[in-house]
Amino acid sequence: MNIYVSNLSFNVQDEDLKEFFAEYGEVTSAKVITDKFTGRSRGFGFVEMSDDAAAQKAIQELDGATVEGRAIKVSEAKPREQRPSTGGNGGGRSGGGGRNFGGGSGGGGNRW
Repeated sequence: MNIYVSNLSFNVQDEDLKEFFAEYGEVTSAKVITDKFTGRSRGFGFVEMSDDAAAQKAIQELDGATVEGRAIKVSEAKPREQRPSTGGNGGGRSGGGGRNFGGGSGGGGNRW
């Protein structure tokens, strides 16, 4: 089972996260998510446990627990949503936003 853990202290690292859950059963992976530019923790992470019953017990007992002065939130991770393809530009608009910057024609333009 994949478990989502949020409201983590920025000092918590992968190994710490693994240790929090290890007393409930085998932890197959534990990852604190970091900012790709600064490398700093984003305050949440994911833990995978091989035994669903142990994972459920960990969720029940650790949700709301205080870790380094912060009440963490623990829940079953939801599947990642598929995002529509944006052609690689991040989905933002570029350019003039659809405005016509051509200006006036100075008179006598094509009239229909």
